Amino acid sequence: MTARRSAPPGARVVGVIASPADMDRAMRIRRPPNFFELRLDRLAGIVDQLEDKLPKLRAPLIITARHPEEGGANKLSPPQRRDLLTRFLNHSKYLDVELRSASAMRGLFTLAKRKKVRRIISFHNFKSTPHPRMLARKLHAAKANGANIFKIATRTDTPIELARLLEFVTNKHAELPIAAMGIGRLGAISRLLLARAGSALVYASVGEASDIEGQLSLKQLRELGIGGGVKSWKR
Repeated sequence: MTARRSAPPGARVVGVIASPADMDRAMRIRRPPNFFELRLDRLAGIVDQLEDKLPKLRAPLIITARHPEEGGANKLSPPQRRDLLTRFLNHSKYLDVELRSASAMRGLFTLAKRKKVRRIISFHNFKSTPHPRMLARKLHAAKANGANIFKIATRTDTPIELARLLEFVTNKHAELPIAAMGIGRLGAISRLLLARAGSALVYASVGEASDIEGQLSLKQLRELGIGGGVKSWKR
């Protein structure tokens, strides 16, 4: 990883807040990322304190409450996840819901649209990276459900898996911007390659370490030439 070229102008960095310690770090960051993502499934126990701290975050918010089968914490039920997302909707720029939950969250999508909150529809596969044709079908389904961005995170332990993800992103699907990232042995290099290949968003941990294999920190991204300050962005 010797290349220091900057990511394309379209790539925006998202700092992931997944713990109380992350929130404290995020409030102290002098040069915030383009967005912060609130992992509400992981922060469900401190939501009252969260609301008090949100004004101290100096970047727009993406909110998500992940489905348990796609990495969600605390085994939250659909109503619990919906209530969390609804509670924080007024604070957010983007709402992220998995494709598998899109039908169940249709009412929330309608409310988000009314409030001018844009929608990310996501797909996570922690076992492999499917063939690009299958990923394209997921993208079409995301568009049909009202997505503004399609986010995909898949297992990239092998060069073949990484090549599939790169092929999907570089095919330049006109329907939607794609935010793509790899998880696993080649996860770190995948995020750099995908940022330079046109991924709309690049996710990074706010702290020095992450329990997501392959996820770099904000500091590491910037050392590698990716990441800037807050900018206005509409896609």
